[in-house]
Amino acid sequence: MADIAFLLLIFFLVATTMDTDTGLTRQMPPLPDEEQQDDNKKIKDRNVFEVLISSQDRLLVEGEPTSINDLREATKEFIANPQNKSDLPEKVVKEIPYFGQREVPKNAIISLKNDRGTSYSMYIKVQNELVAAYNELRNSLAQQSFGKKYDQLDKDKQQAIKEIYPQVISEAEPVNIGGN
Repeated sequence: MADIAFLLLIFFLVATTMDTDTGLTRQMPPLPDEEQQDDNKKIKDRNVFEVLISSQDRLLVEGEPTSINDLREATKEFIANPQNKSDLPEKVVKEIPYFGQREVPKNAIISLKNDRGTSYSMYIKVQNELVAAYNELRNSLAQQSFGKKYDQLDKDKQQAIKEIYPQVISEAEPVNIGGN
């Protein structure tokens, strides 16, 4: 009886799959070279989109209280800057494969800062909205230019679209923003 129980135990250990939580999939960017590090010190306020989450899970975008439902549209407006507004990221003309000369954001950075008391679910919701804004812009450009979704494009075309809408999300160390 003990042998059968042991064999069943071994069978279930071998046959059972173990799910592991992977967390957020973020690939850290490579270290910039010396020249680029000097450029990073000169980033203008208009090129930074500040998103703050308080300990009460309240969202502040550019210092204004904002709903999680409005975050994606505000982020898309910041990244794309379609009317080339002076308070949104400045643009530079760049040669991009498949697109030719194109105006792209120079240093559009999304700065995410949260309080130590922020709930994990709110943090994930904000992360999802920020990434969804990039995905929607990339999908829209892919549909307009190639008639396919971004995920269906080959690597070279995806890289060209990434050059137009580079995903730059800077996360600061959690601090005490909203008290407690």
